[in-house]
Amino acid sequence: MKIFLLAAEKTKKALEAAAALAETYKPHIVAGMGDADVVVVLGGDGTLLHALHEVIALGRDLPVFGLNRGSVGFLLNEYRERGLLKRIEKAHRVTLHPLKARIKTVSGEIREAYGINEVSLLRETRQAAKIRITVDNTVRMKQLICDGLIVATPAGSTAYNLSANGPIIPLNGNILALTPISAFRPRRWSGALLPNGCDIKLDIINAVNRPVSAVADFTEIRDAESVRIREDRKLSLTLLFDPELNLDERILKEQFMF
Repeated sequence: MKIFLLAAEKTKKALEAAAALAETYKPHIVAGMGDADVVVVLGGDGTLLHALHEVIALGRDLPVFGLNRGSVGFLLNEYRERGLLKRIEKAHRVTLHPLKARIKTVSGEIREAYGINEVSLLRETRQAAKIRITVDNTVRMKQLICDGLIVATPAGSTAYNLSANGPIIPLNGNILALTPISAFRPRRWSGALLPNGCDIKLDIINAVNRPVSAVADFTEIRDAESVRIREDRKLSLTLLFDPELNLDERILKEQFMF
């Protein structure tokens, strides 16, 4: 088994853990991700997200086994130095499909970006954003006045989406969360749950005078005019979890934390 270690660069305990694993499993460690059979991530959820984006850039489905050396570590396993090879061999696999966003800017530029957690629209100035929401070619909301809007995957439902009072979705849930950020009109609209196979189009009304940024995880594209979002079923990402790690229990517990 060839292992590529990826640690949070600014986290001391992650770097120390990576050094310990590199020494313990020296014959199995490779210098490049492209030569690996598995990526072992040491850090938190943000580091895991960066690793998954590197796997996308690599162009092949390389499984990722996360070890929590960060703060929250919602999608990571408990860190233990011993027994790593057996843990990886016995790990439970979860497949993720990221969102693919196609963004058109006010200048006519077309950009594409992937969102493993979410794709969000955020106002760039003090003025509220005005967004028209279309799902599968049907206009569902002519005008949402808000600070922004989030389209979250199940994996991302416990991140920014949860902070905006969006719902938590099980990892195997075939739905997406559409969650407004500080909605002004309609004031009581709290969002929607959409089938994961739907086509979502978000048009920014008066995009020149009310500029909006489109953000897919770490990629920000400013002055968006329209954003088309779909789950990319052709692209698979594999997370590895210890069999005893009860993700359903973790998700249930998260919903009762105050």
